[in-house]
Formats: sequence, C-alpha cells, structure tokens
Amino acid sequence: MARAPHGTDMPVGRASDLLGKQIAGYRVESEIGRGGMAVVYRAKDLRLDRTVALKLLAPELARNDTFRQRFTHESRVAAAIDHPHIVPVFEAGETEGILYIAMRYVAGQDLRALLDRKGPLSLTAAGRIAAQVASALDAAHDHDLVHRDVKPGNILVAQGTDSDHPEHVYLTDFGLTKKSLSLTGFTTVGQFVGTLDYVAPEQISGRPVDGRCDVYSLACVVYETIAGAPPFQRDDDMALLWAHQYDPPPPLTGHRPDLPAAVDGVLAKALAKSPDDRYDSCLQFVAALRAAAAGNGSGNGNGEGNGDHAPTQVDQRIGAPSEWPGPPPVPPRWALPVFPGLQKDAT
Repeated sequence: MARAPHGTDMPVGRASDLLGKQIAGYRVESEIGRGGMAVVYRAKDLRLDRTVALKLLAPELARNDTFRQRFTHESRVAAAIDHPHIVPVFEAGETEGILYIAMRYVAGQDLRALLDRKGPLSLTAAGRIAAQVASALDAAHDHDLVHRDVKPGNILVAQGTDSDHPEHVYLTDFGLTKKSLSLTGFTTVGQFVGTLDYVAPEQISGRPVDGRCDVYSLACVVYETIAGAPPFQRDDDMALLWAHQYDPPPPLTGHRPDLPAAVDGVLAKALAKSPDDRYDSCLQFVAALRAAAAGNGSGNGNGEGNGDHAPTQVDQRIGAPSEWPGPPPVPPRWALPVFPGLQKDAT
C-alpha cells in the first residue's frame, strides 16, 4: 500500500484499496485509468448525488508546497473556462495530503482508443476533430493557460448530436500543474511533462513556452490521425527527442498520396522548429489545413489560401471550415473521464 504524505495512511496505489472509500466528499466506485502521475476513478459526489471522474495525483507531488499552490491556482483557472470542448472541472483541492481534481464524467473513448480501433481517419473526420480541439486550446490560451500535453489520450470523443455532427470532442487534463514545473521541462521528481511523440522542441530544450507549443502538438496529433502514426518515429527516446528538435517532418502525402500536396506545407509550418515560424493560433492552423484540403492554396499562415478564400467569422471563431461540420451549437450532456493513457509520457 502506498503511503500518502503528511503521515497519513490513505492508500493511493491499488484500486482495490480505495473502492468504497470516501475522499473529500466523493465515494470511489471503480478505477478508470492510471499513469505515472495520477490515478483516475469513477466516483459518486455525495453532496450533489452525481457521478464524477476523480483524479488523484501521485503523493510525491503534494509534498512540494510550490507545486500545491500552482496546482490549486491553475485548476481554478481551468475551472473558470466555460467552453463546450473543455471537460468541466467541478472542484480541485487537497485532503489528507492527497491532491485531487473532480470533473464531469460520462463513459466514452479517447482519440487514442478510436485510432487503435479504427486506424487512420478520413481527412474530413480528422478535420472535424481538429477544429474542436483547436477551439478549446485557443480558449485556454486566451486565459494564459498553455496545455503542454496535447495527445490523443487527452482528446475525448463523445457521440455527436446528428449525422452532420457525428462526434463531440472534449479536451481534458487542463490545470495539472503545467506551469508549476521548472523551465527544464522536468518535474521535481524527474518526470518529463508532455508526451514524447507530440512534444514541441522548445519544451525539450527548456525554453519558455506559449500557445504555439500546443500548435505543434496538435499538428502531431492531426498528422497521426490522418497517417496512422505520429510524424517522428525512432527506436529510442533520445533519438525521438533529437528528431523533434532537428529533423524535418516527413510529408504527410508519403502516407496518404491521395491528399493534396498543399497539405504538406501546412503541416510543415505547424511543425516548424521555431515557434515564430508556426501559426499564431491553433485555429489558424486548422483554417489553413482546411484551405489546403479544399484546393484553395497552400495555406499562407493567415488561415487563407491564395487570397480567394478568407475564413469567415464563424471559421475564425470555432475553426470549423464549411466542408467540415462544426461543433454542435449546444454541448450535449455527455462528458468523459480523464484517461492518463501513458505512452512514453508522465500524465
């Protein structure tokens, strides 16, 4: 049994230890998933009689006073973002030395599970998903919150409202101490923040980051969604980190020759090594990808093609191109739990 900090004996390691136990007003019912930094449980909110996803952070993280303070602050910022494509955070706090986050829950699958089950998606489906994720990321950036760990496991896909909107996408794992780490990109317990398949070069080198690091990670996810594999694949982690920093991304059309060649230019810009060479926002990236896919030019960085297809106001707001149905106007009742989904990462 793992021992919690501050001398408590609250078990945090095995799901069987916590089943039926009460933590901060939540009764643990079952384990959903776990990663290197957290375990997520389905739990019952005893105060409001509702089911939630309850994430418990690793005990060693709660021992650091600065970490706890930043965690609390950023969780409040994340909870304040009211957006149809961000999983709502109900509460975040500490009890008996355990840091926890409670959020809305409904059973479903993440993009990782969807890709594992279906394989690469069509450009149209990938575009619908990317538009909704981009909308969520830019909303977070407007609140000075950088995600830093955009990956398929943090993109949750729920049932949409109708045939024109077959999926409703949520981005999760905001507020999990993304800013409370050292500039080296490592936590005080030596874990890298970000998933190696999707991590931006500036995160690897320890440079300051802004929303453009999420543009890079989103581009990696979009690439994998369409190609079936992330842009960089290497035999070991150090070679993978090197590739992110120095190797040009392989053309997407090498995997999907059916796509317009202009799509390669859009991905190359979004995956530029320097943030200054990327798109300024996630929605700009998605709009440029839309224009390239429609044959309206290469996407010049302003979300336009060759000047004859400027994005509409709706395109700029939600990143939903006309040929890709946008998010439903009213978010459905569904939401999904957080799945740490570790693949070479520390959730």
